[in-house]
This record gives sequence, C-alpha cells and structure tokens, in this order.
Amino acid sequence: MSRPPLEVADIVRAAGEAFIERNRHWLHWKHVKVLRAIARCRTAALGGHLDECERCGHRAPISYNSCRDRHCPKCQTAARDRWIAARQNELLPTPYLHVVFTLPSRLAPVVLQNKKVLYDLLFRTSAETLLEVARNPEHLGTEIGFFSVLHSWSQQLNLHPHVHCVVPAGGLSPDHTRWIHARENYFLPKKVLRKVFRGKFVDALKQAFQNGQLNFHADLKLLADPKTFAAWLRTLFRENWVVYLKPPFGGPEYVLQYLGRYTHRVAISNHRLVSFVDGQVTFRWRDSADGNKQKLLPLSVNEFLTRFLLHILPKGFVRIRNFGFLANRKRAKLLPLCLQLLGATPPPQAEQHASGAKDPQSWCCPKCGGPMRVIQRFTAAELQLRSPPTVTAAA
Repeated sequence: MSRPPLEVADIVRAAGEAFIERNRHWLHWKHVKVLRAIARCRTAALGGHLDECERCGHRAPISYNSCRDRHCPKCQTAARDRWIAARQNELLPTPYLHVVFTLPSRLAPVVLQNKKVLYDLLFRTSAETLLEVARNPEHLGTEIGFFSVLHSWSQQLNLHPHVHCVVPAGGLSPDHTRWIHARENYFLPKKVLRKVFRGKFVDALKQAFQNGQLNFHADLKLLADPKTFAAWLRTLFRENWVVYLKPPFGGPEYVLQYLGRYTHRVAISNHRLVSFVDGQVTFRWRDSADGNKQKLLPLSVNEFLTRFLLHILPKGFVRIRNFGFLANRKRAKLLPLCLQLLGATPPPQAEQHASGAKDPQSWCCPKCGGPMRVIQRFTAAELQLRSPPTVTAAA
C-alpha cells in the first residue's frame, strides 16, 4: 500500500503543542505521551539504523526508528504481522464466525471516567455470554474457544466501545471426546445472546459500584449516590444492546487475512485522512445507516485530536484476549485435542518455532529480494552529527 499524502503525525506536528497548551485542564500525561510519540515516530529524534542485504550487499538509506506506541497508525503493521504469525498454528480446519458485542451509547460518559473497569467488564461479560449460551444443550452444547479484540471508536471517532470475537463454528463436546460442528449458517441465537449479555453486564456494573470501583466526576457526580445510580441502572434495560453475528467467513486459509482487519487497528488510519487546511481536518467515514456510503467529515483540529485521544487505553491494558479452550491455561492441552478431533495433525513443537520461518519484522531488498539486516544503529545525536551543515549564502 502506498504512503498516504497526509498522516496523523503531520497533524500532531503542526498543531499538537498548541493543542496541549489549550487543553491542559483535562489532558493526562498519557495523552501527551502518545501525541509526542506519534510526532517523533520515524524521525531523526528517535534515532535510526542502516540496513544491508544479506544476499547482494545493497545498502538502503538510513531508516528512522518507530515509536512503537500502540496508538500510532504507523506502528501497527509489524505488531499485527507478528501476532498473526504466532496464531498460524492455532487455527482449526473449520469455518470461523465473527460476533460483535456493543455497549449502549448511554454508557459512554461512564466509560470515559472508568475505562479500565468497564472495558474489563465488557471483555468478561461478553466472553461469559458466549461460553454460557454455547454450553447450553438447547443451542450448541459445546465448549468453544475464541479470542476477543476491543475497539472503542465509531467511524466518526466518537466513543463506541465494542468487542470483536472470532470464533470457530463449533466446539468440544462436554466429555472432550468429539468435535461438534455448528449448523450451517447458524451458530447461536442472537436474541438470547443480547438478553444474557445485558443481564451479565448490568449485574457486573452494579457489583463494581458496590465494591467502590467506579468514579464519577463533573456531570456524573450525582451517580455517586446509591439511589440515583440504581435508578440510572434500571434505564439500561430499556437501551438497545447490540450483538451482531456475521455469517461464517471461511476457514483457516482466509481467517489470517480477516484477522488483520481487526486485531491491531487504531482509532483512525492515515489512509482515511483527506486534508488538513486552515485548522480543519477532513477524513472519510463509512455511514452504515446509509448503505455503507463513503462520506467526508470536516472537524476543527482541536475536535479531531480530542476525539482521537478518547481512545487512548489505560497503561498495561490488554486489548486482545483469549477465552474457552484458547485461554492461556487451557490452550496447551485442549488445542491439540481439537486439531486431533478435526482430523488435523498438530504441528511439532520444534516446527512451531522454526528458525527458518520468515521474521515479520524483516523486509526485502529492493534490488534482489533478499533479506535485509541491520548493520549499524544511530542515536538521535549521531544522526544530527551526520547531517550536512546548512550552507548560508554570502552577503
């Protein structure tokens, strides 16, 4: 994919410091850290390295280092490729489904003030919902396994917390002696999933309040009162709790391409940006209410950066999680069993970590296609010394 003409980094470099000064009353150190990391990404400020082809000896120009911040639009490709490469041996020879659990918009202000708690609840309750409904003999009667990915944004960059769950279409029988396939074009009843998800999340939210885990500031201060919170909690049962089940989208040969669309996304990609003129940022968005038509949305740079920062995750928060037979404590035992019951041969341990496998971080020589390797690294100061001096015209 070609480099986009406009990047989030360009906007941050042009307006980031002024934005920070104007909004110090609400900005947290995490927001400032992300903005400055994006501004410095792949510039001399982070140092660089010199690469040489192992085959033909071609040397590329000095490459600047990446910031590796997980909110940076330019730093997610390598992380995504590494994650997908690690998942290759976990894919099962069966169709996969995509299930999306979305929180109602009424919860958005509370989420903003309690991101870690509510995002954890979203992960936990959506996973419990899938596991419980799938385990019910009236529906599927199996132990399923899946991974979930948190997204917090809408196409217009507003807060819109939801998790994408990628699930094999079937699971282990209760006694772990056979694989039970889901019916064609049917997995689990959507209405049941919605009802169970709503009940579990509201109960978990109530428990979090009773445990003193929730904070309420500014316009939400009234919710700190137990009676007010209980009345507000009841209104959530009148909200539209969305659980979306996409039909099976293919087997393991396609799932890796599919995963790349969801696992390491950030709030907005550079390729959606259209222009940055006179303090206004315009970007493309897809209107699902109008047949998924592509539209343009102009925002002031202050509003654009404010919306972008809504999606900064809490420090150390894990946004991709595994559940069921793919959970960390079960995977080593149950994943080989699933492969065996599906008639596939589990890959040998040595093969899973073969040294000859292509490193997702490596890149190919533009001359001969051979692997490039780093032969020298430079600090920011060293790069500055290597830069030619500025020549001034004689008076």
